[in-house]
Amino acid sequence: MQNGLFSFALRNVFRQKVRSAATLAAIAIGVAGLILAGGFVKDIFIQLGEAIIHSQTGHIQITRTGYSENKTRSPEKYLIDDSDQIKAALKKEIPGIDQAIARLGFTGVINNGRRDLGIVGEGIEPDGEAKLGTFLHYLEGRALKNSDMDGIVVGEGVAKSLGLKIGDRVTVVMTLAAGAVNTLDFELVGIFQSFSKEFDARAVRIPLAAAKTLMDTHGVHLLVLQLKDTSASKTSLAAVNQQLAKRGFEAKAWFALSDFYEKTVELYDRQFGVLRLIILIMVLLSVINSVNMTLFERTREFGTMRAIGDRSGWIFRLIMVESFWLGLIGGILGMLLGCLAAMAISAIGIPMPPPPNANLGYTALIRLDSDAVLIAGCIGFVACILAAIMPARRAARSDIIEALRHGV
Repeated sequence: MQNGLFSFALRNVFRQKVRSAATLAAIAIGVAGLILAGGFVKDIFIQLGEAIIHSQTGHIQITRTGYSENKTRSPEKYLIDDSDQIKAALKKEIPGIDQAIARLGFTGVINNGRRDLGIVGEGIEPDGEAKLGTFLHYLEGRALKNSDMDGIVVGEGVAKSLGLKIGDRVTVVMTLAAGAVNTLDFELVGIFQSFSKEFDARAVRIPLAAAKTLMDTHGVHLLVLQLKDTSASKTSLAAVNQQLAKRGFEAKAWFALSDFYEKTVELYDRQFGVLRLIILIMVLLSVINSVNMTLFERTREFGTMRAIGDRSGWIFRLIMVESFWLGLIGGILGMLLGCLAAMAISAIGIPMPPPPNANLGYTALIRLDSDAVLIAGCIGFVACILAAIMPARRAARSDIIEALRHGV
């Protein structure tokens, strides 16, 4: 009996070609819209994360416990003296680490002979940073190299504030914890633009050896790990903390290091959450309207079925099984349409302006995720089932005489 009901309902779906096509179109377009919206949001988060990782933070940063809270007051108390040994041990013991590099942070003043500017500087390992910093765009000049002894690169904001150009000589001045003032002269070799305007307004980078001389130290403040796969960040973070936590170190992943990333993700997540809700409501309303119209036009058909002895329960089940087939077919068509549209749009790309407080625009794609695609298809399927319940109850319980007179 059940097999007969399903086959009979499927024949009805194909018999009502125009009505079924309208319902299938509503479901398929809604499902495709959910897939495209979800893939667009996912791409924003991925590209934003990669930009921050490869221009500023790396995947994981390791510091002495307490450095994050006290780096502005007494950073000299949180130096890592055995950085080379720690880097070698981590690369050996934890899979997935592409490279480990050291950084030494400092604050001071940069002077070009005409005016001063407060800066936030870093001593870096140039070749390692060049491999990591693929999202740093050099507007003029080039990145630092290991062979640069007195080279310096500055953010776009620093260069504009001081009117610097490639080849200029600048002096970096800083005050040590003991009160002494150290200075070093550098030659400007590059002006970079990162993802963040705020970072570029104060950032300068010099070779790590020069920073150690400037700060009169042999240690570094943090170790930066670059992973082979960003999706392994949480797993690698747990492994690093397990290795180093008992030795007085703490590790943080990139998503916890960037307040800008967290706030931007929160902003976009809310905005596109509302968009997805609107699409979902439109799908539901479209399907409800389509199903209602279909059942209204079939009122005499249902009256005839009741008149020849079919019970109201059987008619209700028939309509719900028809909705089952419509939801299933519409969901599958929507998933196919959404995937094809996503691939077509990604092949062309969507030019996007820079996010708030960012420098660089980018080309957005539609990221396909199997779970998201299946969820969108299920939403279309469930929407069709829910949309049919009330109209099916009314059709099944309608008065036989009134139903037969319908449209006469």
